[in-house]
Amino acid sequence: MSKELVYHLLREKAGEYVSGEEISRQAGISRAAVWKAVDSLRKAGYTIHARTGLGYALIEAPDALSEREIGGRLQTMGIDIPRLICLEEIDSTNSYLKRLALEGAPHGTVAVANFQSGGRGRTTRTFLSPRDKGIYLSILLRPALLPEQLLPVTALTAVVMCDAIENTCGVRPEIKWTNDLVLGKKKITGILTELALEGETGLVQSLVIGVGVNVHHTAEDFTPEVAAMATSLSAELCRSVSRPQLAAEMTAALWRLADDLGGDLSPYLTAYRRDCLTLGQEVQLLQNGGREVVYAEDVDEQFGLIVRHRDGSRSTVRSGEVSVRGLYGYVE
Repeated sequence: MSKELVYHLLREKAGEYVSGEEISRQAGISRAAVWKAVDSLRKAGYTIHARTGLGYALIEAPDALSEREIGGRLQTMGIDIPRLICLEEIDSTNSYLKRLALEGAPHGTVAVANFQSGGRGRTTRTFLSPRDKGIYLSILLRPALLPEQLLPVTALTAVVMCDAIENTCGVRPEIKWTNDLVLGKKKITGILTELALEGETGLVQSLVIGVGVNVHHTAEDFTPEVAAMATSLSAELCRSVSRPQLAAEMTAALWRLADDLGGDLSPYLTAYRRDCLTLGQEVQLLQNGGREVVYAEDVDEQFGLIVRHRDGSRSTVRSGEVSVRGLYGYVE
């Protein structure tokens, strides 16, 4: 407890010196206990300078996906989620929260992992989740809604993840329909949403939204096939990105989205249309085993892709792969 009190006092004035006497007084502990707490924080990876007559200054925090780092930032942002679980390793944060959902975990439970041994993407795809490189985060929601009211949730998640990245990094990704976030013409984020329904009412029993963000990955962290289509925030920005800060922004964005589900989604639709790089492009549609070149005109209120065919007819695409020329190796 002493360590946490000292940490919060130093964090409030990060980069500034706080006297040992002041810390002792505010924390209600001895000067010796202050020193022990500082020593413990240093061993945990925190850079804390000490100067005679000035006290202690928190200079740098570790890039750790911990309750202390993420939870402290959420507290500063005024976000109070019911439960934050930070894991060093897990098979999949989505799978983990689905198991907790069966045990009665509350709405708003968040799981963050430093490494996933079985990260999952859409269909049977895997999501590469190397240690100390990315953010692998899921949130468990229990909205009292019908499944059809949640059809746009994956696209909505893409919008709020753009918000989180922009708030953290100062750059806004684009969205490739439906939910790929793109920087430098390569993918930086994977999103997977999973529903469980109540048998009697048909209402949603649980909704798990999972997001994986490539933060510190280099080309060597991807397989050759994936490296051709994926990148990371640090690689594209040529600078380091704080994983705990981004994880806090992601959590806050998903928490705000939870409040909006079932309500007016027009602001999300406006943002999606603005950010969607697929619109206004001639794209290749892979559907039902066939390939067709179509023109992507718009997205409808359910975030389906409205396309114009070569014969001038229009249709709305709600499933299938859409390849955008110049992305992910598609050049023909």
